[in-house]
Amino acid sequence: MAFELPALPFAQDALEPHMCAETLDYHHGKHHNTYVVNLNNLTKDSPMAGQSLEEIISATAGDAGKAGIFNNAAQVWNHTFFWNCLSANGGGAPTGDLAAKIDAAFGSLDGFKEQFTQAALTQFGSGWAWLVVEGGELKITKTANADTPIAHGQTPLLCIDVWEHAYYIDHRNARPKFVETFLGNLANWDFAAANLANA
Repeated sequence: MAFELPALPFAQDALEPHMCAETLDYHHGKHHNTYVVNLNNLTKDSPMAGQSLEEIISATAGDAGKAGIFNNAAQVWNHTFFWNCLSANGGGAPTGDLAAKIDAAFGSLDGFKEQFTQAALTQFGSGWAWLVVEGGELKITKTANADTPIAHGQTPLLCIDVWEHAYYIDHRNARPKFVETFLGNLANWDFAAANLANA
């Protein structure tokens, strides 16, 4: 069964003025869709065609001969996760168990934001910054290109895409402004809390 481009969990203009419909048209409709098309072409008529993204990522991680399959599968997974990290009612502060664990791990929400921003800004070139659970502890990590925490035994809670196409239409080359906008206005803490509850 072929992989399909998942629908956005919100209307294409729902995140304006923080992320415009044109950004989502290109980022979701073109970039994300290209990874889906490529993955289908790479796995067609192979046993992987019937596997989940997670199974494909696990089977191809670290295998240089299957880097193309890994990169496209991981990017389909990463982007699908990222859309759910965005909300028109985002930003603000987490509550409940997630808030307590953030305070314990980073000292405060401000401490988290500082470390998360640092990870996002120091990811050289294309990649991602993540809030993950590993060994029961919250950590901030960053991955290059298509790499994903699920290939490293970590459970993602929240992420930001810092590939330039994620923010160039809205912020040109100002990655710091994009990270600030994400944390202040878009970060979906309810999604992160649900991921923590299921970790």
